[in-house]
Amino acid sequence: MATATSPHILLSARACAGEAKTALNARVPAPLHSTPCLEILQVSGKDINHEQSSFARRRLIFIGLGSVCGISGHDGNSSALALGDPTVTLKDVTPTVATRGELPPNEERLVTLFEKTTYSVVNVFDVTLRPRATLTGMVEIPEGNGSGIIWDTNGHVVTNYHVIGSALSKGLAPGQVVARTVILTGDGTRKTYDARLIGADKTKDLAVLKIMAPAELLQPVVVGQSSKLKVGQRCLAIGNPFGFDHTLTVGVVSGLNRDIYSQTGVVIEGGIQTDAAINPGNSGGPLLDSRGNLIGINTAIFTRTGTSAGVGFAIPADLVSKAVSQLISFGKVRRPSLNVQLAPDLVARQLNVRAGALVVSVKNAAELTRVLDNFQVGDKVSLQVQRNNEKFELSAILEENKD
Repeated sequence: MATATSPHILLSARACAGEAKTALNARVPAPLHSTPCLEILQVSGKDINHEQSSFARRRLIFIGLGSVCGISGHDGNSSALALGDPTVTLKDVTPTVATRGELPPNEERLVTLFEKTTYSVVNVFDVTLRPRATLTGMVEIPEGNGSGIIWDTNGHVVTNYHVIGSALSKGLAPGQVVARTVILTGDGTRKTYDARLIGADKTKDLAVLKIMAPAELLQPVVVGQSSKLKVGQRCLAIGNPFGFDHTLTVGVVSGLNRDIYSQTGVVIEGGIQTDAAINPGNSGGPLLDSRGNLIGINTAIFTRTGTSAGVGFAIPADLVSKAVSQLISFGKVRRPSLNVQLAPDLVARQLNVRAGALVVSVKNAAELTRVLDNFQVGDKVSLQVQRNNEKFELSAILEENKD
């Protein structure tokens, strides 16, 4: 037998007893029911003295191959005993499985909060748009598909104007079906309802729909106060990003009083900025505080890629609450106006402006609009007027802006 040039173990097959031993000596195949074993003959090129080495006399038994090699009738005990070592004992070992146990308190609160509020969120699908299947099997979600919130048990659902903008651009009027909504019931089932338009306001990017769902299936959102928010507060967003319904993302209030450049082409003032991930499909869904109260409706993101960059914006709940109340009552938002036009007589004469024509100069229209948004049509307000060096107050009743 040649000596190996590199360390190795040379193994030779030996039959344990009986028919297998006879077969080995005769150089014929052993019966399938015999027990094959291995015996070490050489280690690192050196022959082993089998008379002096008790280790060499130990046979390495093939176990657990009965289904392949035809070995049968040998359980764990006989295999261990076949090793020839009386110190070997068998012990049943049960793998340690980590139990779920209790979640950390902060995670438990988050889970509870999601389970409490997710039933107030619905999926909204513009009826004039249809998802398109791609070659990869993924489904492209049209921009008009988004989220909404259940406002009350009467079936009113609040979403963004731009979520159903395609339907509104086709002239669909209040009372007509503009969307399909999918609600999640308490037992985990999903139900689809047609949603009819109640009212919409482009300047606030808000719309109110109505579904004919039983009141017991509807869980309205709890409306909070956005005016008391502070930067750094925890917040949660639930929605339908890319068609993945009831998706939860968590973040903080990153900023307040931001200008929101809405998809409707208008600027909404007083917006809430958050780093909670907001993506296409989240529009119209709720931004909630750590108590589960509505603090805003997610409406826009700042991004250079089309996906979340950690800068999202929500319409504040205080503004939403006022607008929704009017949309339900009147089908539109009635904006107050002073309904006055002022033009200095001297300027009118110099410009040869005739009766009936008005020249109006406004120094800060945005500020005036923001102030008037805090009032309603019919409210009585006090105006401070300055003429030359004289200041005095006038009272005025706010009228509806017809523009």
